[in-house]
Parts: sequence; C-alpha cells; structure tokens
Amino acid sequence: MAYVNPSGEYDRDQRYIPTRITADGRDGYPVEPGRYRLIVSRACPWANRAIIVRRLLGLEDVLSMGIAGPTHDERSWTFDLDPGGRDPVLGIERLQEAYFARYPDYDKGITVPAIVDVPTGQVVTNDFAQITIDLSLEWARYHRPGAPQLYPPELRDAIDKINRLVFADVNNGVYRAGFAGTQEAYEKAYARLFARFDKLSDLLAGQRYLVGDTITEADVRLFTTLARFDAAYHGHFKCNRSKLTEMPVLWAYARDLFQTPGFGDTIDFVDIKKHYYVVHKDINPTGIVPAGPDLSNWLTEHGREKLGGRPFGDGTPPPPPKAAEVVRPGHGPEAAGLTAEATAAVEATAR
Repeated sequence: MAYVNPSGEYDRDQRYIPTRITADGRDGYPVEPGRYRLIVSRACPWANRAIIVRRLLGLEDVLSMGIAGPTHDERSWTFDLDPGGRDPVLGIERLQEAYFARYPDYDKGITVPAIVDVPTGQVVTNDFAQITIDLSLEWARYHRPGAPQLYPPELRDAIDKINRLVFADVNNGVYRAGFAGTQEAYEKAYARLFARFDKLSDLLAGQRYLVGDTITEADVRLFTTLARFDAAYHGHFKCNRSKLTEMPVLWAYARDLFQTPGFGDTIDFVDIKKHYYVVHKDINPTGIVPAGPDLSNWLTEHGREKLGGRPFGDGTPPPPPKAAEVVRPGHGPEAAGLTAEATAAVEATAR
C-alpha cells in the first residue's frame, strides 16, 4: 500500500508481516519441504526477486509456487490464471483470503510475494526483502548442488549498503516519480533516480556485477527494475530522461543478466505491461496497454564477459524451469528470442 503525503511525495507502506520461516523455527514456522507455498505475480518486481532466487537456489521441489494474474482490484491479487480461478493448492480465489485467515482485521497491503502455510491456509510473511535473504540462508539445507552464494558472509555489508541505495533511488524511486502528486515531488524523484543510474553506470563500467565477481542478491534486486524500465517505467511513470537502451553500461549489464539462466526466463513482458497500464487507472485512465517496445534487442551481444567474473562462482547454472513454471508462450523470453543457443553460451561461460 502507499499514499501521497501532503507535499505530494509518494510514501510506500512498509509495514510488512515480520514473521520468518527459519531453520530453527524460532518464529513458529520451521523450514519444511512441501509445507509452504510462495505466491507471486510475474508482473511484480518485488515478487520477481523471489522467483529468481528460488530458481537459482533450486528450491522448486521444496517450496511450491502459485502465480497470481497480472491485475488486481483494491481488494487483492487473484488467481485468474488457474482453472476455475482458484489456486490449485490453497483452493482460494484471492490472496486476501490467506491474509484474513491469519489476521481477520488485516488492514495493510495484500502484497506479493507472500509465503502461505499450506496446512492452515494462513499467510506467514510478505516481507519481500527478508524472504529472499532467508531463502539463501535459512533454506540452505535444501539448495540444489551447485547453488550459488547470493549472500556470502564476506560481502553482506557491501550488498546491504548498495541494496539500501538501489531501493531508495531506483526500485522505489520509479514509483516515487510515477505516483508523485506534485511537479516538485516528481522532479525530485526523477533527479534522484537518474543520479543513481549515473553512479551505477560508473561502478558497472569497470566490473561485471554490483558486488564482487559473481551474481549476488544485489544484482537480483536491481535487475527486476531494469527489466521493467522501458516496458513500463519510462513512459507510464514518466522516467523519461533516457530509456534503458540509451544507457550503454546499464543496458549491457541488464542484457548480461537477462541472458543468464534464472533471470530472463522468469520475465513475462506481457503481464508486466498489463499490470502497470491496466491497474493504475489514476495514471492511465484509458487502460490502453502499449504495443511496444520491441523486445528482440534483449538478445543482442552485451560484451560484459570481457570484464571477467563468473556468474555462479564455484556453482553451476540452474536447470531449465519446470514445465508448469515456464512463462506462457508469447509472454516471456521467447518473445524476445531467448534461444537455447544463448542459454548454452551463458552456461559455457559459467563453467
């Protein structure tokens, strides 16, 4: 949830459910294979983080995933992609039902990602920032062989620092520009966003990834915003100093990740555009979804391997997504021409 304060600035409601699923079960929810269900929407950048991390770590067989549709009303995300409009595991039509099952008077945002306790049907947490960290640390026993270290101890301070900056100025910054209630608030958010983009470009001009020489949690968090930038934020949120394709370093960095197994194959460009342009009636009252942009350029050569680094460190790329979790035909990577050859090339580089 969010609102525009009296000065016209967008304020994100960050009162998330702080309960954690941990190896020792200290919050009452121990890590158990098959017990929980991760609820996402491919349209949402915050949920997309959890989709990527779950896939990179190989947790598909221990943490099932339910996918809500790209649009919602003021009440909740819905499972309109599933037969009968119900999640096949939880049996609910709206994610709201899982929140109310635990908190009947819940008055905060019904957000994704959320993890639901399947036996009780109750939401456990929707703390998106903590969810991905816990998937790396608390679920480690169940990681696939060769899973990368996305939050290694020696890099955590550096990862946390850049995550704070990227969240404030980029991940949330695009929303601060898009939902600003005054010209002054919009221009302030716009300036912060592109100032941070310039600094990130300077950093990434000399190194392949944000922290260290492998993919980390920091790269996952930046990528999900970059993947949506030209499709939604540039036009819909008026973040229009430059398209991503016009920022050479960030564009090459984004393509490098997009062409890495576990990243581009989670992106649903159709759902992304439909969500932003249909749901935000206050910004786009006609609900018209743009036909563009052309996506084929996501597959062009990026040249980032010249900077060195190994995408998965001492680990290995994840296997292809499970059949039930492949992005719908015409919606995702194949819409941008993400070929088997491109995936194979990335995998060869990672070895």
